Amino acid sequence: MRKSLLFVPAMLAACATASPPGAIPVHGVTPGHKCRTEGTNGFIGKLGTSKTGAAIKRASRAAVLRWAPPGTMLTMDYREDRVTVHLGADRKVTQVKCG
Repeated sequence: MRKSLLFVPAMLAACATASPPGAIPVHGVTPGHKCRTEGTNGFIGKLGTSKTGAAIKRASRAAVLRWAPPGTMLTMDYREDRVTVHLGADRKVTQVKCG
């Protein structure tokens, strides 16, 4: 019994998998992309179009853009590489947040 316990760590290590080089991590960390909201206040009041979204994504340095129309439920997970654009009933940007 005692000898078999010595093999448990080795068996567990064999189950671990390494990510291939250059792979995008699963939990929302895209290398080189960390959202920041400085300089995004100029988008408040603009119509939420794909052009506006692309500009917000560039300005915030995010890898992922998420639209949040009124009444939409959002996940609470935090992703440092994601920018969330909140829209009003008139489809205009009301808030830009990271996460």
